[in-house]
Amino acid sequence: MSLSVLPSPPTQHDDGGNGTPLRQPTDQDVVRRRPGTLSHAVLLGGVAVTTAVFAGGAWQRRWISDDGLIVLRTVRNLLAGNGPVFNLDERVETNTSTAWTYLVWLFGWLTQARLEYVALGLALGLSVLAIVVAMLGSARLWGGPSSSLLVPAGAIVYIAVPPAADYATSGLETGLVIAWLAVLWWLLLRWSQGAGGMVAAFWAGLAPLVRPELTVAGALALLILFCAPVPRNRLQPWVFRMLMIGVAGVAPLGYQVWRMGYYGLPYPNTAVAKDAGGAKWPQGWTYLWDLVGPYRLWLPLLVLAGTAIVVVRQRKCRRSAPAGWRDRLRSPGAVVAVLVGSGVALVVYELRVGGDFMHGRMLLPQLFCLLLPVMVLPIPMPRALRAPEMRRPPAAFVVVIAALLGIAVWAVAAARTTAVTDGIEIRANGIVDERIYYVLGTGHDHPIRAEDYLDYPRMRPMIRDIAETPNGGLLVNLPDQTYWYVVPPPQPIPDGGAGHTVYFLNLGMTSMNLPLSVRVIDPVGLAYPLAAHTDRLTDGRIGHDKNLDASWAVVDAGVVDQHPWLPAHIDDVWVRQARTAMSCPATQDLLASTRAPLTLTRFRHNVMQSLSFAGTRIDRIPTYEIARCLLPAPTPK
Repeated sequence: MSLSVLPSPPTQHDDGGNGTPLRQPTDQDVVRRRPGTLSHAVLLGGVAVTTAVFAGGAWQRRWISDDGLIVLRTVRNLLAGNGPVFNLDERVETNTSTAWTYLVWLFGWLTQARLEYVALGLALGLSVLAIVVAMLGSARLWGGPSSSLLVPAGAIVYIAVPPAADYATSGLETGLVIAWLAVLWWLLLRWSQGAGGMVAAFWAGLAPLVRPELTVAGALALLILFCAPVPRNRLQPWVFRMLMIGVAGVAPLGYQVWRMGYYGLPYPNTAVAKDAGGAKWPQGWTYLWDLVGPYRLWLPLLVLAGTAIVVVRQRKCRRSAPAGWRDRLRSPGAVVAVLVGSGVALVVYELRVGGDFMHGRMLLPQLFCLLLPVMVLPIPMPRALRAPEMRRPPAAFVVVIAALLGIAVWAVAAARTTAVTDGIEIRANGIVDERIYYVLGTGHDHPIRAEDYLDYPRMRPMIRDIAETPNGGLLVNLPDQTYWYVVPPPQPIPDGGAGHTVYFLNLGMTSMNLPLSVRVIDPVGLAYPLAAHTDRLTDGRIGHDKNLDASWAVVDAGVVDQHPWLPAHIDDVWVRQARTAMSCPATQDLLASTRAPLTLTRFRHNVMQSLSFAGTRIDRIPTYEIARCLLPAPTPK
């Protein structure tokens, strides 16, 4: 290879500006400098190409999901000064990621742009940033680009999986989650190589605000930060460790106290609605295979693991192991163990809760975790580039090249694979390709704005029926799921009408196409505590396995509770029983935690009772709930 691309070497008369002559570089100096220059170029080029391909693929599949629109309803209320609520009359935390809610709110306030575009831009930007930081962290792990070519490996696997592109712009927090993991990875590696740990501790402490289950990763990171030896030029070890705990805990603990007092729960209402502590192992395995099977994801994971082992074994003889176990905690190997261990633990958790109904979504952070150490892999520089004589390339060179070629072939095949072929039909296992489902359901290639979802069945009739009933009422979707029935409010009608309540499963598209004054609640309970605190249906669709009968909503909305004003499919006997069941003191106390005025007394009571409220369950069959609460049965008419 010609050396003409290198800058002209200084002559013996050049002094660099300080009067000291510089010697003429020898051929050995040029050869020694050359690998670092080439390696930096390869690394930066690999990062640029990988992120460009990922960003381009994500943009081609851009959309905002119905669940992403749910987040924006809360942000709308924040911007309107109503607080972090979904409905004006009820304090409910409908978004699992606290950090994502407030991040969208902040950028929405700063830019004054449409919230759909704010969410899409943030999600895409954070997703791309995550790939960049993860690759740079992996480069730091392998010792920098001085003696090897650092080329994309695990990053190719992640961006090739279609759900990764789908959820890079969905309006959900996936981009934030993987960005948090990538930054944690980079900070811990930097700390393991001698930097301070306070920033890493603060970042790890944010885990429960990004997503509650990420507390696993944050806790493991804090554990090694706390137990590792403290540098001697720092404070006393015990003072340093106490300060680290304070730095890590200030944000999550402060928010936790506020959450318990404001919402009356120790975690988001979504965890109650989906029974995040429950177990559905068979469905969890189904969900795992739904991602791993169609793309044969196990293949590149095995190849990357085997390749990493070969490279590590080749390098092992060059590095001395730390002396004691505490010293080993402050090492790149310990950081790898923390992130990979977190990925495995999160996979187990997802298996236990039964996964999700969105194809691949809830396993993307786990996949990202497992790939972090191998986002890039080092190709050992051939000896011909480091010495005048030609020698055979090391074995690791051949292994890595072969692995990269195999991964490239796999990536092309995976990116062209359609894992879910049922289109708009929800499969028997309850899992669906959410993006394709709504593309077909709305007729838009890129459903992003709330009005794009007006072309989804039932949305335009809902808008029309609200406009045609100025007196207000409860909108209930009829069993054929095509038309709405408006249950009227009782007489006398107040000036301006009694207001509308919409009872429907799809909260996002519904709430974002309606004024904030319209109450939107759902039978699953994401935004409706009464439904959230019912028990799961044994064989219900995952993520939708609660279903509160509309008779409860009739009572709660205060509309006319008898035929002929009720739709035919609502039993007026159930309505009377639901009215009695809702008088249960425990249920009234539960509802007061979110509906009573937020006084200091109410805040203190909510904090003290939040764990009890979280465990409260209501029987969805009114007559059973009456028996459970030892209430007198209503008198038949």
